[in-house]
Amino acid sequence: MTRNKTVLVVDDDLQFTGDLQAALGVNHETHVARSMTEAQRMAMSKRPGVVVLGMIKPRGSAFLLHKWFKNLPAFRDIPHLVVDAPYEKQLTMGWRRDEGLQMEAEDYFLRPVQTGVLVQLVEKLLDQEIQKIKVLVADDHAMVREGISALLNLQKDIHIVGEAVDGQEAVDKALQLQPDVVLMDIVMPGMNGLEATRQISGKCKENVKVLMLSQYDDEQNVRASTEAGAVGFIPKKSVSSKLLAAIRAVSLGERLSMVS
Repeated sequence: MTRNKTVLVVDDDLQFTGDLQAALGVNHETHVARSMTEAQRMAMSKRPGVVVLGMIKPRGSAFLLHKWFKNLPAFRDIPHLVVDAPYEKQLTMGWRRDEGLQMEAEDYFLRPVQTGVLVQLVEKLLDQEIQKIKVLVADDHAMVREGISALLNLQKDIHIVGEAVDGQEAVDKALQLQPDVVLMDIVMPGMNGLEATRQISGKCKENVKVLMLSQYDDEQNVRASTEAGAVGFIPKKSVSSKLLAAIRAVSLGERLSMVS
């Protein structure tokens, strides 16, 4: 899917964030967070395409936030630009040496840094070709999950971020992993796929799209899937021919015709 053009700037320096937000805001939706908690909340709701990670208090919080992003499959591929303290102040502020050794950022700067330099690099990162479509597979049959996974793993633009064996696990993992698309079976033990879809649609809004998969492709199930919030219905007998096109379409915001 195309990379989100939103930028998240994390820093508690008002001058730095104000200048950068003003420069980036000409072409991109830009949000500023001044703490780790605020940055995590914004990341979950805005799903940025690039994170500019500066300094926040207490010391070490920027590194912990960086690792939080990189440990979540839904955010792991988001590029980071780190803007550290000036060299002469690094004994008391900014990133510690051991934290720097574990950094997984696209680029690293010491203050002072020209705003224009950061803007140019952000633009370059936002213009990169594609970001993989993140998919969660929910089905209680191991053979079905394995078959779908085998097909999806062959695609360069699709990445499976997790699997679920029932509806409750699908809801929990959708909230945790924030996939672009959930492939949801209807009939599963405990919470079924329809109820799971209702909960995901309600809690994740438009961020997570649900594609319903079922061997029961009668009109009643198709209608129930639509009412639950699914954006498409794929009969399992047609998975091999229709699934890939459906995943790519709904990841771009399209809604499929709900017909079997």
